[in-house]
Amino acid sequence: MELRSLYYFLTVAREENITRAAEKLHLTQPTLSRQLKQLEDELGKQLLVRGKRKIQLTDAGMLLRRRAEEILNLVQIAEKDLQSDEDTIEGQINIGSAECGASTTLLPEVIRSFSLQYPNVTYDLYTGNADLIKEELDKGLVDIGLLLEPVDIEKYDFIRLPHKERWGLLVNKNSELAEKKQIEAMDLKDIPLINTKREIVQNEIASWYHGRYEDLNIVATHNLLSNSVALVANGVGNIITIEGAYNNHINKDVIFIPLYPELFTGMVLVWKKHYALSPAVSKFLDTFYHSLNV
Repeated sequence: MELRSLYYFLTVAREENITRAAEKLHLTQPTLSRQLKQLEDELGKQLLVRGKRKIQLTDAGMLLRRRAEEILNLVQIAEKDLQSDEDTIEGQINIGSAECGASTTLLPEVIRSFSLQYPNVTYDLYTGNADLIKEELDKGLVDIGLLLEPVDIEKYDFIRLPHKERWGLLVNKNSELAEKKQIEAMDLKDIPLINTKREIVQNEIASWYHGRYEDLNIVATHNLLSNSVALVANGVGNIITIEGAYNNHINKDVIFIPLYPELFTGMVLVWKKHYALSPAVSKFLDTFYHSLNV
């Protein structure tokens, strides 16, 4: 399978039209159609369904589209990495980060400092929970990840940050809980809750709660706070989250109340073990490490 064939296929998938894709690729329509047919024959799968108005992908086509995007992204990353050497640091650094206080304070400070020293380096920022970022790390699509604990980091090298995140409950300002200064385990009984879908964090909450996670009234789960704060503002439920994440999505109708006894979570910066880092990424990690004064 040639990279050129994947690029042709991906262009057709995005344009949903062979004629438009051929124009974009500066090919004749018959040439592009022949390339697509050769790809289907090579894989032994039908990838496209040619309709009157637009092209639709089969299940195999949708799978190949995802893989093609990953492969071509890796090729682009490799090309940029190879532009760097010890004398001229350039290329792209791909950073995955959780929604947290460190992502809006420490990380921007390090990027600013590094950019002043190496202005030819660019950055691609990806936001997700720890599981999503680790998946991107394993694929090679993210170079380093800023993860919220608890998290399994056995496969990674890491720097543990001094930064700690405080857990609490987001409640509607008109809720009876809004008058409280702190949230205790008994306050969670029977109220509608929205929590992360990460099982390792659910276990952490259950440990603090001194009960079974299944006993909580979970009405919804989420992977990022950005798509769920509005649910609290509209009275759907209350979110168990960290303070730093909420500070990125403050809503006038929502209040953060810390848990009691207090529950704190650490942060780690991770990258793949036994993995050849580009000069730009290696220098960035050095800068990050020294910024912590460790």
